Amino acid sequence: MRFTRTKALAVATGLALALAACGDAGDDGDDGADVDVAENAADDFDEGTRMKALAEDGKIRIGVKFDQPGIGFKGATDDAPRGFDPEIGKILAADLGIPASDIEWVETVSTNREPFLEQGEVDLVIASYSITDERRKVVGQAGPYYVTGQQLLVRSDSDIETLDDVKGTEVCSVTGSTSLDNIKAEGAKPRGFDTYSECVDQVLDGAVDAMTTDGAILLGYAAENPDELKVVVDPFSEERYGVGYSLDHPEMCEWITDTLEDAQEDGLWADAFESTLGESGVETPEPPQMDACA
Repeated sequence: MRFTRTKALAVATGLALALAACGDAGDDGDDGADVDVAENAADDFDEGTRMKALAEDGKIRIGVKFDQPGIGFKGATDDAPRGFDPEIGKILAADLGIPASDIEWVETVSTNREPFLEQGEVDLVIASYSITDERRKVVGQAGPYYVTGQQLLVRSDSDIETLDDVKGTEVCSVTGSTSLDNIKAEGAKPRGFDTYSECVDQVLDGAVDAMTTDGAILLGYAAENPDELKVVVDPFSEERYGVGYSLDHPEMCEWITDTLEDAQEDGLWADAFESTLGESGVETPEPPQMDACA
């Protein structure tokens, strides 16, 4: 495609500018310089592509989770969501010449990820969005940019220690997630909620026996309640996080893949991980190899 080592360096520079813009959102800044960056980025893309249109517009809408500590979280006093997924979004936006301050973050839950893309409510979905064959029939998914595995979150005094222990117990996750299907196959009674925070509250209150989803998400909640919650069992699934886009714009797949591969090589991917999920003390993993675009 169009990416070169020079372009990769430009991505790194653009991300640094985007992060600075996010931190100084209250400053007037140099609007002319921002316009120049956007115009230069637009020149890198072919006419008629969605990327060129976004670069020329200078704005992008990205769907992320607002209730997943470490992955995507936005508190009542936060100006923007924070977490690994928003950092991935900033990398992609920077490649279009769009600073973080011009990203419109749209709260996206598991049940509306495909509808948001199909209806044009967002340009990208980066919301702990596991790649599946079924989803790829209705939306595009580029990646994986991160691979994790499903585990269990239980109360600290829980007797659940192995996967066999969940048989016949009530285990919650979010409605529409692959996690509910997986835990049902293990003999548990699945219960779906609209958000992960609701599910965590049910575990804390003792209304359900456990919560299940990707281990990275569970570690974030356990870190918030270290005396009350713990993560148990070895990962029993492989969740491959992808960036969702509309099938109306298939050209976005190669752009997303190339941009994130550059970020892996240049260290931006590692920086994004270490400033979010890495805060839990886990070692920075090797970036996953991403799928080829069809």
